[in-house]
Amino acid sequence: MWQSVHIPVLQKEVLKYLDPKPNENFIDCTIGEEGHTLAILERNKPGGKVLGIEWDTELYKNLSNSDINRLILVNDSYVNLEEIVEREKFQPVSGILFDLGLSSWQLEKSGRGFSFQKDEPLDMRYHVTHFPRSWETCYEVTAGKIVNEFSEEEIERILRNYGEEKFAKRIAKAIVISRKVKPIKSTFQLVEIIKRATPSWYWHQKIRFATRTFQALRIAVNGELSNLKKVLPQALKILEVGGRLVIISFHSLEDRVVKNFFKENSQKGLIKILTKKPIRPSSEEIRINPRSRSAKLRTAIKIRSIIK
Repeated sequence: MWQSVHIPVLQKEVLKYLDPKPNENFIDCTIGEEGHTLAILERNKPGGKVLGIEWDTELYKNLSNSDINRLILVNDSYVNLEEIVEREKFQPVSGILFDLGLSSWQLEKSGRGFSFQKDEPLDMRYHVTHFPRSWETCYEVTAGKIVNEFSEEEIERILRNYGEEKFAKRIAKAIVISRKVKPIKSTFQLVEIIKRATPSWYWHQKIRFATRTFQALRIAVNGELSNLKKVLPQALKILEVGGRLVIISFHSLEDRVVKNFFKENSQKGLIKILTKKPIRPSSEEIRINPRSRSAKLRTAIKIRSIIK
């Protein structure tokens, strides 16, 4: 079996709230590098299964070497959750997990420009059927296409809405000026543009000065917020009564979507929220795995069937 070096975030808490028992079935909608899934499979044996969904084709190729016959792997987007469950005849479902963060592999090995600490092409797509080494030869929306072809107003809107970037206007203007001189092809080019567009005090904040711009571009490229809004009702519908929904988000925009969904469905009497406030990683976990520092876990239990 392919061995993961990925450190699963909030694993103890995920297991506590999913509470896997022997022979129960679970769905990991963002299986990534299998960390959470393998822990669930240890607890739901001998007959329990996990349906693991991975959108990233390259990452999926690594996962498909798994020799666990209780793990069903699907290369698809979780936005198609109902369709996947129906196709795989995967019922009943006792729990559904979403870990909405990037995997270590995507940051360190994918070569798609997710990290501003590595000089890579500005791609940022999760799902890549053909990965060109230049945005000019790609027919899908990439981060490179956004910064080189979108209007200044569109770029500013993306940075403001998806990155909550306070210097969105200045950065968008700097991007448009820079691309007139030469195309913006790499992450390091973009980082330098952001740095020149922002005041020096901004370069030394707790959150790195390029973080919000990179986050915004990634969300825009992959439709992350709209996909999350589409899948949550599907997940609730699929769950058995008594089933649990566990969601780990990594920025305030995702967390707000989850919080509002839970609140709305709690008021309808469909779920009981188990986390009044989101669960955060311990200082020890953050020390071991610094990428976990922004994680927030929310969970709820389904208490009533949805009336069609």
